[in-house]
Amino acid sequence: MTIAIIKQQNELAKIINRHAKNEGVHHTAIPSLVFVRDSNGAVPRHGVYKPSFCIVVQGAKEVLLGQDRFNYNPADYLISSVHLPVIAQVTEASLDVPYLGFILEFTANQILEIMRDSEVRVGPKENAKRGMFVSRMELPLLDAVIRIARLLDNPMDIPILAPLFIKEILYRVLQGQHGNRLEQIAIESSAAHQINEVIEHITNNFGKALRVEVLADIVNMSVSSLHRHFKEITAMSPVQFQKQLRLQEARRLLLTESADAGDVAFRVGYESSSQFSREYSRMFGFPPKQDINRLKV
Repeated sequence: MTIAIIKQQNELAKIINRHAKNEGVHHTAIPSLVFVRDSNGAVPRHGVYKPSFCIVVQGAKEVLLGQDRFNYNPADYLISSVHLPVIAQVTEASLDVPYLGFILEFTANQILEIMRDSEVRVGPKENAKRGMFVSRMELPLLDAVIRIARLLDNPMDIPILAPLFIKEILYRVLQGQHGNRLEQIAIESSAAHQINEVIEHITNNFGKALRVEVLADIVNMSVSSLHRHFKEITAMSPVQFQKQLRLQEARRLLLTESADAGDVAFRVGYESSSQFSREYSRMFGFPPKQDINRLKV
């Protein structure tokens, strides 16, 4: 990293330290902006990444998507262009130098608006590509990040300036090495846009029976094309994607409610408690009851 980028990163770390003094996830006065603080980092965390721009401001992180591993640190940024179930783990953190994260969520409509309002040229229609990537941080992009973070110390400026800075951040990403991946999500005729529709359908209906033929009809694709493009973007099949969403929601329910595992299994779409227990154990390493008791200690 250059001296200028290091200086900006240090300022950003100070801002996050002021607004995220305790461990955990901190939603800010800017609705789409979240800060994360983690001094331990020993436990892998299952979750669903929304479309988002992510920076490690301090420390390092690894994200597992299917069999793909994405490692990034303050020299990089990570983009999730669609909703993706992942396993994330902080790999560098301590009490003295905690992991600090910056997450800015966005929508496909915001990408489309920038493409319409700027000279970002739409490339030719391409095959779908992985919905997650890591790129090197550049100073113009980090400058925009710093400006939006500074708004938290001047909250009256947020309504006017935050949308402008978000637009600049996304514009810089579109200009970057992998900007075409964001373009494709916003272009209605692209395979990536169609798969994003399928992802949203599964996300909103993961507790219901899934028929791939119905998903293919929704986006006017053949079943084979749907499978191919879906796996290219998400690193998993539609059925595997649904299963991860179901199990993550089941774990959340078991942690937050005094519910029986069998009841939770039914609520997230399982017809067999034994199948639920097997798949839960395979994903989280422990049967439901043992896993929840371990997490609540």
